Amino acid sequence: MKKLAWMLLSPLLASPLHAADLMQVYRAAQDNDPTFAAARATLDAGREKMPQGRAGLLPSLTLSGNTVWNQNEIAAHNGATFAKPNFNSNGYQLTLSQPLFRWQNWVTYDQSKIQVAQAEANFAQARQDLILRVAQAYFDVTYTIENLRAVRANKTAIAQQLESAKKNFEVGTATITDSHEAQARYDLAIAQEIAAESDFEIKQHALQAIIGREAGGLAAPRKDAELTPPQPNDMNQWVAAAEKDSITVQIQQAAADIAAREVDKQRAGHYPTVDLVANQGYSKSYASTTLGMLDTDYKNVGLQLNIPLYLGGQVVSRQREAAANRSAAQSNLETARRGAALAARQYYLGVANGLAQVRALKAALVSSQSALESNKLGYEVGVRINIDVLNAENQVYVTRRDLAKATLDTLLSQLRLKAAVGSLGDDDVAQINALLDPGTAQ
Repeated sequence: MKKLAWMLLSPLLASPLHAADLMQVYRAAQDNDPTFAAARATLDAGREKMPQGRAGLLPSLTLSGNTVWNQNEIAAHNGATFAKPNFNSNGYQLTLSQPLFRWQNWVTYDQSKIQVAQAEANFAQARQDLILRVAQAYFDVTYTIENLRAVRANKTAIAQQLESAKKNFEVGTATITDSHEAQARYDLAIAQEIAAESDFEIKQHALQAIIGREAGGLAAPRKDAELTPPQPNDMNQWVAAAEKDSITVQIQQAAADIAAREVDKQRAGHYPTVDLVANQGYSKSYASTTLGMLDTDYKNVGLQLNIPLYLGGQVVSRQREAAANRSAAQSNLETARRGAALAARQYYLGVANGLAQVRALKAALVSSQSALESNKLGYEVGVRINIDVLNAENQVYVTRRDLAKATLDTLLSQLRLKAAVGSLGDDDVAQINALLDPGTAQ
């Protein structure tokens, strides 16, 4: 597995002229991610609710026909048989029906408009989810590569210290304890390298599952990239925006509106209906022994009124069902608002705390590197022991790894904060992408 991971990682460490950046990976995911493709197809299906709802307000035209073979025997009461006519009767009828008053059809049409808006919101949610999934997978790969580099650098430093401890022991300037401590640290570094290689391979396949191909080299964050605080820099404004504009809230608001109109639609089961009905047709049938076969052409037009009187309690039961569903939809809407507010607070604090953590870790990295140099110098002049140098080297490794993670986590929190208020889009991906250097591959 170690060899395989190294083969996968080598091209990414090579620094090609133009590594794939976040925007390029996102575009590839738009074309190849099956989850997003399913969301796009679901949107197309949802948009069909509008013509389906409108159909209940438009006229309908049907054509029907029949042909029947008739075999009869006409006889008197005294048993005398007058005739045994055998004939074929047939005909057709063209019927036009135009609803004039069907309140439930109007409500259904109103519902269809909201259903289309809900489908659009669901697709917007899917687009935001795609951005977050791509960013998470991209940053995961970026972090695992940075982590692997740090692990290998730490292992190299420990190997040098191990070699130095062995030589010093051979010449009698160090004890065997120094060699044993360095060897233990080196063995631990090997185990950490194996784990880091495995983690990289897993994260690489996770990104590949989204974009449908190997990602190749990924653009690394620029060394001079400056992370900025959220704008506006006020958590309460973000919370208010989330409660109003979150995609989840929009979806649940549409569901509540549909449920409210469903109550009106079921109540319309008590209302009369009026339709304009027109028929045109032709029939051919046997009239009598004297008249024989008759051809009939007919046309008629009129109004048809239907008044529901009693349907076994079905209408009232459906009203109660719709009212209960409306109450459930209102509760789900409130849950969505509270969840959106909580997410806005969580990700706003994630960005704010992440910025502070990045600043602190940058300072800590400078201090750790200075401490390492001091310990190396102290070890050479004999005022520090080997374990001090090993601890300082490990501290640099830990700080560098934590800084990379804090930076990537802060960038992801920025995207999640935008998603919490329903405004995450391609422009936000472009802003994060501007912090990457396509000329430097991870």
